[in-house]
Amino acid sequence: MNTDIEFVQKFNLAYNAMCKPLCQQLKLPQTAFDILMFFGNNPEYRTASDVVEIRRIKANLVSVNVDKLVREGYLERREAPDDRRKTLLFCTEKAQDVIEKGRMIQSIFKDTLLDGTDEASKKIFLHMLHVMEENMDNILKGAK
Repeated sequence: MNTDIEFVQKFNLAYNAMCKPLCQQLKLPQTAFDILMFFGNNPEYRTASDVVEIRRIKANLVSVNVDKLVREGYLERREAPDDRRKTLLFCTEKAQDVIEKGRMIQSIFKDTLLDGTDEASKKIFLHMLHVMEENMDNILKGAK
């Protein structure tokens, strides 16, 4: 069914449209912003490989955008204490304001998507998303 693909595409386009003014203000490409938000929202992940694996952004794009974020002072590289070959990435103080603004955009985006939906429907929808996520995790575990 084409509408499934169209929904995912529209979702991404709408989210990017809401992020665009902040990205333009910061002179950051959407991918760099997405990477920064990934680390800001998921402190348990610390490597560029995590971004590639979890967010499914191509390694070359992650590399270029991580370099940009480091150069511009949003991310800091540190050697992993247990493995000097591994580089960990941390959000800097400069990144905190951007992450907070990004979280506000994400919250407004979510609220806008659910606009016109009653609380009972929202609860069912969020439950269904959780169930689908668990099912996808099970599919992916079986595929490994």
